[in-house]
Amino acid sequence: MSYQAEAPYSHGSPARSAVLLCNLGTPEAPTAPALRRYLAQFLSDPRVVEIPKLVWQLILHGIILRVRPAKSAAKYASVWLPEGSPLQVWTGKQAKLLQGYLGERGHHLIVRHAMRYGQPAIAEQLNALRAEGVTRVLVLPAYPQYSGATTASVVDDVARWALKTRHLPELRFINRYHDDPGYIAALAESVRAHWAHNGQPELLMMSFHGMPERTLHLGDPYHCECLKTGRLLAEALGLRREQWLVTFQSRFGKAKWLEPYTEPTLRARAKAGLRKVDLICPGFAADCLETLEEIAQEAREAFLHEGGQEFGYIPCLNDSPAGMRMLADLAERHLQGWPTRELPDAAQAGAQRQAALAAGATR
Repeated sequence: MSYQAEAPYSHGSPARSAVLLCNLGTPEAPTAPALRRYLAQFLSDPRVVEIPKLVWQLILHGIILRVRPAKSAAKYASVWLPEGSPLQVWTGKQAKLLQGYLGERGHHLIVRHAMRYGQPAIAEQLNALRAEGVTRVLVLPAYPQYSGATTASVVDDVARWALKTRHLPELRFINRYHDDPGYIAALAESVRAHWAHNGQPELLMMSFHGMPERTLHLGDPYHCECLKTGRLLAEALGLRREQWLVTFQSRFGKAKWLEPYTEPTLRARAKAGLRKVDLICPGFAADCLETLEEIAQEAREAFLHEGGQEFGYIPCLNDSPAGMRMLADLAERHLQGWPTRELPDAAQAGAQRQAALAAGATR
């Protein structure tokens, strides 16, 4: 086993803590070559596709990577921002604001963001933190509901980095926050704000990213945690059972996935007389292709095409104050016991937060 080169050990160096906010990933550009690189990495993860490697690689490189990149690039282009991919923009902003929110509470630490697939890579960010003298890292996957295909894959990637690192920092992981009161309250606040401007619909649909149904039978808790999030959000909003529904989106391949499926359900409900629906994606911490294109564009079009009259998309928490307070509360609880208060006071962190907010206001 060979290890990465380490900086010379310095006796008496102060302990430094960091939070690494990890999201799924995104291509570097809305182009076919960039999508081919991104999809090759994403779909080669055995946590994501549980098919024998040799068989899957033949399918992946022989068919999928020849056809899908161009189609996906067009979809990404429809939601791409001047600053880049929406997921990259929002996750980067969340990391900057999280450092400011924690700083205002007296925690002097570093917050960085990383992507499981694409850039900035988890290993690169961990190396950068180590170079800055960080000795303790809290890894926060941006997935409220635990799944082997998402949360566990982040842990895998950190572990691969650890195998090549001689002087490891202390590591902690946050596995889930699907039933966290602050998370439910932040979601409920975003729904109420939308209703205050647009009126309440006949039905609130909560669409989560899909997973193959077999993962449920193999013991993955994702499906159950999605249902619990949906139930808690409905209770927080005071909805009757017929006023809300949990569905699953983003199917891939021919296998049976978690049901009910989002778009077919929208079509069926519209045909049956549903006229006004709102849709929220509680499983996504930041808006991305799956929310902005698949839901706000494609699902909307499907609903209206079948006779629906009003379709409202409620954005992800993104950098909302309620969402950021929730992330700060979550990180603060998991940072307990680590020295994070030795250095500058909250004033500097407050200034950092205000600067990040000002930068966001110009977008």
